[in-house]
Amino acid sequence: MEQKLKIAVFIDFDNIEIGVKSTLHREFDVAAVLDALKERGEIVTKFAYANWGRQESATRALSEHAVQMVQRDPSPRGDKNGADINLALDALEMAFTHDHINAFAIVSGDSDFIALVNKLKQYDKRIFVVGGRAFTSTILQKNCHEFVAYESIIDDPRPRSSGHQTTVPPVDRPPQDRPSHDRGPDRQQQQQQQRPPHKRVSLDLTQAMPLVERALGVLERREVRPQLGLLKSTMLQLDSTFNEKAYGAGSFTDFVEKLQKADFVEVTGGEGRYMIRMKGGNVPEKPSAKPEQAIPILRDVLETHRFDIDNGAMADELADWVRQDHPNFDWHEFGFQEFSELLNYAQDKGLVRNQADEEKGLIVFLGAEFHPPAPPPEPEPVAEPEEEEDEPQPLVPGQPTATGEIPIPEPPPKPQRRPRAPRKTSGGDGPPKKRSTSPRPRKKN
Repeated sequence: MEQKLKIAVFIDFDNIEIGVKSTLHREFDVAAVLDALKERGEIVTKFAYANWGRQESATRALSEHAVQMVQRDPSPRGDKNGADINLALDALEMAFTHDHINAFAIVSGDSDFIALVNKLKQYDKRIFVVGGRAFTSTILQKNCHEFVAYESIIDDPRPRSSGHQTTVPPVDRPPQDRPSHDRGPDRQQQQQQQRPPHKRVSLDLTQAMPLVERALGVLERREVRPQLGLLKSTMLQLDSTFNEKAYGAGSFTDFVEKLQKADFVEVTGGEGRYMIRMKGGNVPEKPSAKPEQAIPILRDVLETHRFDIDNGAMADELADWVRQDHPNFDWHEFGFQEFSELLNYAQDKGLVRNQADEEKGLIVFLGAEFHPPAPPPEPEPVAEPEEEEDEPQPLVPGQPTATGEIPIPEPPPKPQRRPRAPRKTSGGDGPPKKRSTSPRPRKKN
C-alpha cells in the first residue's frame, strides 16, 4: 500500500510572482498550485514569504486559502538571500520537529534552494518543486522527485475550487472608486488584452518514447507487471521533469491511449488496471533531438548579434533573430515548448543571463561564456637584490660557526707582576744607602 503523503508547502512568492508575470504575462494563481498539490497528497501547512508591503493585492487570495504570510525584510544592500535562508531554516526545522510530514513542496524557481532540496531528500522526504519551465532552474527541476510545471496547471481545463469567484453580485461603480484590491482583475484583463495568451505547442510523442521504453525496461528487470501507476512513477523516478500535459494529454491515461493510437505500445486490461508493453518494430527509428544540441545554434545567433544583445535584448526580439538566421530551426524538436524555455536552459549552461521584468518581460544578456571573469593580475617581478660579499662571521665563544666547528676560547694571558724590593736586614750586606744631596736647613741661634 502506497504511503499517504502529508505535504508542507513553502512559497517563495517574490520569485514565483515575477517569473509568472515576465514569462507568461499572467498573475500568479495560488489556488491552481494548491489544487495541483492536493492531487498528490494532503496539504497540512502552507507558508508564503514576501515583502508584503509591495504585495497588498495578493494578500487577499492567500488569506482565503489559509496561507500563512511571513514578512520578508530585504537587507540594506537590497538582496533577498537572508529571506531565502529563513525559508530554508523553517523547512528544515519542520522536517526535524514534525515526523508526520513526509513531503515538501517548494514553490519557486530559484536555484539557491537546491541545497535545501538535497538535504530534505537525505531525511527521506518526498520533494515537489512547482515553477515555470521558462524560469525555474533546470538543475532544480531535475533534482527533485517531481517537477510540477506551472504552465501545465493553468492550461488544465478542469474546474478548480478557487476562492476568487464569489456569489455576491458586484456593485456597479467606476473603477477609480473601487478599493485597491478590487482593481486587480481589471488591470489583469487589460494586460491580457494587450498581450493575447500564446497557445503552447504540444510536443511530439516520439520525444517521449525513449523515456517510456527505458521505464518499461526497468519494470521488466524488476519482474514487476507494468501497470499504469507503476509506469508513471518509474518515469518520474528517471526524469522528474516529465509531464503528460506537455504532449497534449489531460491525464496519464490519455497519454497512454495516445501512444496506443500511434501504435507505439500495446495496452491490455481495463477499468484502471491497464498493462503496457512495447510494440516490437514500431518504435521510431529516428532518435529525438537532445536539448543540448540546440545550444550551438543559439550560440551562433548570439555571436552574430553580439553588439545588439550586449546591453540587453527582449526575448521575443531574440526569437525573431533566430528565425531569420536559421529558418529551419524549431526548438520544439529539442523538447522546448516555448523559446523562453530554451533561454532558461541556456542560462544554466552559462550562454545567456536572463532578467525578469514585470513590465517589459524577459530581458536577455550575454552570459559568462561571452564575458568570462578577468584573470587575476600577474604579480610584478621582484628585483633580486645584488649579491654582497659575505663578511667573515664573528666568532662567538661557545657558538657554532658556518663550518660547524665550535671555536675553543683561549685562556686570557695572566698579568705580569712587578718585582718586589728586597727587605732591609740589620746584619746583612745590602746595597749602600744613597745620601741626599739637598742642603740641610740651618739652625737659628
